[in-house]
Amino acid sequence: MRSLFFISSILFVLACTNEAKELRAVLPKHDMKIEIAEDVTILYSDSAIVRVRITSPALKRYESRGENYDEFPQGLLVEFLDDRKKPKSWLKADYAIRKENAKKIFVEDNVVLYNKRNDQLMTSELIWDENAEELYTSKAVKIAQPAQGDTSFGFGFKADQEFTRFEIQRRFSAIKNVDELTSELNK
Repeated sequence: MRSLFFISSILFVLACTNEAKELRAVLPKHDMKIEIAEDVTILYSDSAIVRVRITSPALKRYESRGENYDEFPQGLLVEFLDDRKKPKSWLKADYAIRKENAKKIFVEDNVVLYNKRNDQLMTSELIWDENAEELYTSKAVKIAQPAQGDTSFGFGFKADQEFTRFEIQRRFSAIKNVDELTSELNK
């Protein structure tokens, strides 16, 4: 009976030790630095020409061993600029995270992308690849092109960051899919 109690006690301690290790892996690191800023404007330039302007009411910058990222908990506005600093296209969302090492911004919740022609993309999630200067998603999309009198629905989207060229991976034209896609956009 004593040996059974002893073995059970050791197993209990070992089980708790593994659980504690897993828990520590999930919890934030003690050495993580967090910077908080309000009313932020971030400028991206290339060859001394400002190409992108990001504005946000709040920014949280997390710095840890090689895993730096910026969080925009109250959303952001991204303006893609021409050589005269005039916007060519705009991206708005209610929430975003920028992963510094990957050079990607993940935007979600009420995502809207539009351009000077007043074309408008609506989706629940979009990824901006800064290096490739592309925007894409695998989620449901709705694209309104008022100048052409056209509205397109589909799943999956890819475009240049100026939103002058785009493609929809799976396009839907049947009216029976509009409600399904609209509900997907609102998720």
